[in-house]
Amino acid sequence: MKKILTAPRSTSKLPLGIPYIVGNEAAERFSFYGMKGILVIFMTKYLHILSDNPNLSSMNNAAAIERYHDFTTWVYLTPILGALLADTILGKYKTIISLSLIYCLGHLALACMGAGGLSPEGWMLSGLALISIGSGGIKPCVSAHVGDQFGKSNAHLLTKVFGWFYISINVGAFISTLLTPWLLEWYGPHWAFGIPGVLMAIATFLFWMGRKTFVHIPPQGMGFLKETFSGVGLKAIAKLSIIFSFVAVFWALFDQTGSSWVIQAEDLNRYWLGIHWLPSQIQAINPIMIILLVPIFNFIIYPFLDKITILTPLRKVSIGLFIMVIGFSMIAILQQWIDQGYEPSIGWQIIAYAILTSSEVMVSITCLEFAYTQAPKSMKSVIMAIFLMSVALGNYFTAGVNSFIQIPSHSNSSLIESEQNIINLALKKIKGNFTQNNNILPKTPMGNNIISNFKDSWGSPLKYRLVNRNTFRITSLGTDQEYMTENDIVLTCNINRPNTNFNLENKPYTWREKRIIELKGENGKLEIEKKRGGIKKIEFQTATIIGGQTKLEGADYFWFFTKLMFGTAIAFVFVTIFYKPKEYLHDEE
Repeated sequence: MKKILTAPRSTSKLPLGIPYIVGNEAAERFSFYGMKGILVIFMTKYLHILSDNPNLSSMNNAAAIERYHDFTTWVYLTPILGALLADTILGKYKTIISLSLIYCLGHLALACMGAGGLSPEGWMLSGLALISIGSGGIKPCVSAHVGDQFGKSNAHLLTKVFGWFYISINVGAFISTLLTPWLLEWYGPHWAFGIPGVLMAIATFLFWMGRKTFVHIPPQGMGFLKETFSGVGLKAIAKLSIIFSFVAVFWALFDQTGSSWVIQAEDLNRYWLGIHWLPSQIQAINPIMIILLVPIFNFIIYPFLDKITILTPLRKVSIGLFIMVIGFSMIAILQQWIDQGYEPSIGWQIIAYAILTSSEVMVSITCLEFAYTQAPKSMKSVIMAIFLMSVALGNYFTAGVNSFIQIPSHSNSSLIESEQNIINLALKKIKGNFTQNNNILPKTPMGNNIISNFKDSWGSPLKYRLVNRNTFRITSLGTDQEYMTENDIVLTCNINRPNTNFNLENKPYTWREKRIIELKGENGKLEIEKKRGGIKKIEFQTATIIGGQTKLEGADYFWFFTKLMFGTAIAFVFVTIFYKPKEYLHDEE
């Protein structure tokens, strides 16, 4: 029987278990990013039609973003549980195998949405809970397990292998973020969530195959707690927590590529390189950029900067934070164009992705390696978990912002009826201007000027806001005479435009369109026809509710996070000056 290694070999070569870890990571990341990449679009477009009730309304954007970041928070909060299991009881290998099985069950629950027993939302929440335990629990263990394979003789390969490790993550992410949105579009959520579940099962099998080649660092038991709460352990946690608290703001912005950026992509011209991109698919730009940029940074940019100054890990992070400011500023400007009624190209968002990815290379990869080297020997998994908690903290902040900005909605038919006449008169003026201006909606300042003479029952002028080229709102301030409160009476108007190339018979229905027709019959078919542009002339579709708006929206939303990042980047410069790092690596066999 082959002896299990409990310490790294004294060798300058690559550890034998690395290929199994890299293969496992590629498959596991396919499953995770495939599921996560379609989550916001699923919640806003698909979740409500999995029920048999045709009258359920879809989840609004801010609520979907909140749910998305709540889930991401738990994914990156649960690593502390996995780290404790690994370092005190099971060891990293057994912890990864055990939690991977829970992970697979979470994917199975998502694939069963709409199957009965639970509501679709109940299945979704159960699946996300299991995935957050499984995926989160193995995160610190897998990263630390990579480092455990190395001793002092081959430690010089650690940076290169962590680069490969990160590339494997992004190969899996790239393929899945192209494939799963397409599966969702044409085959529905069961296939779109089921195939990532199959990949997770493959990932678990690959990891099991490498069990005899891995270095299995034994769990420390109570010795782990002793070192964790020793002066050295507490000092290491305190020092690294300072770094990670700044990096949390980075994650508050970066992880919005899967939420607010996807929603923004819906309002862009998504024809690029001769391909019509689905909103979720544009996330594939990030992993392919990682694959391209990691070697460029390692072999060109970092050596060049090293000739100018000593490029410490913390200086890399500092530069990366400022680069994030530039990337998010571009998204804010892009949103300004949308707010003004334009339909800019998806290419602008792709440029922002390239900048954002450069920031990720300098911040995320650097922190991953830095966290491992700065952790005392028996605390590798725990320190990795604390690093991942910075991701949780950032996402918790973003979820909190999106929770705070949502204004509750309610129905009061008599109150709506009392204001409907004056709102309809304002609507008529906007329609008139739209027709005179070659079917282009007025921008927000001009729209407010057009309806400035219309006042509600409480004497306040009505408010106009352009949302995008096909959507605008007219608002009565209501009884409190304040804008953006739950007393606002809001008419939302969506414009359906005819498509001269429209041919309903030759254009196949997507899974979502088939489901809407199945639920609503002829009314559903008419709804789909309007959305596709199968109408003879422009139609205005209106709905009036009380409340239901978002306090922070449009470009203001993105500028808020950009300014927050800028302030954080400036403050972090002082950390790079005063922080004193200390490395801990395993002894060799």
